[in-house]
Amino acid sequence: MLIVKAGGGLSISMDSVADDLAGLVNQGEQLVFVHGAAEHTNAVSEALGHPPEFVEGRNGLTSRRTDRRTLEIFLMVYCGQINKMWVEALQKRGVNAVGLSGLDGRLVRGTRKSRIRVRKGNRWVMIRDDWTGTVDHVDTRLVQLLLREGFVPVLTPPALSHDNEAINVDGDRIAAHMAVSLQADILLYLSDVAGLLRSYPDESTLISSIKPNQIDQFIDLAEGRMKRKVMGAKDALQQGVGEVVIADGRVEDPVTKALVEAHGTHIG
Repeated sequence: MLIVKAGGGLSISMDSVADDLAGLVNQGEQLVFVHGAAEHTNAVSEALGHPPEFVEGRNGLTSRRTDRRTLEIFLMVYCGQINKMWVEALQKRGVNAVGLSGLDGRLVRGTRKSRIRVRKGNRWVMIRDDWTGTVDHVDTRLVQLLLREGFVPVLTPPALSHDNEAINVDGDRIAAHMAVSLQADILLYLSDVAGLLRSYPDESTLISSIKPNQIDQFIDLAEGRMKRKVMGAKDALQQGVGEVVIADGRVEDPVTKALVEAHGTHIG
């Protein structure tokens, strides 16, 4: 079982990823595909006159400020445009893909952070009426049903809160939870960089291999969203996933290069 998560950067090649996934499916590989759409969402938000806002939380991570209008745009882009473009790309290649969000069938449940404390300059302030959250668990029954019948699930945020509201959650965490629940052999993150770098953005400083007991030593090297991927890798490995790979999604044959030619950062 393989879980592949493609990031939401515009430089990731949808055609190259879809070509590679189709090849694996034709060889009999069972896989679940998870995708983001962050940069597309930024562009649509700007076009609709509701520019994206990003805030820094107490954990030092930056996330999208998600008021109700932002959530509506998020749903439009993630669940609509980009999810169906991935499904279309796979269908064109003979893969019977099915697009789902975490809302569908209560696939992904999470806790809404209705109030978040964020840094504003030198101050910490409380923001209310936010629709972000954390992934608590995934229900894989629908995914397993699709896999048994020969479909390829194509998954995307948001999740469903315990009050049955849509919430913006991290797609990397969805992929990690899915990998654990399905007892995946490999969790592959495709990003817009070559992998984890010692000195970002110098790709000649790629770290090619990390042992599970070394992850904490490398987390501080991760910049931006890469930190979430490394944290997700740690959680997945601790709960039984065989290997986590963070690799370049901008290249031809990105999945094959990561899994067969050992490109990227291999953790495990």
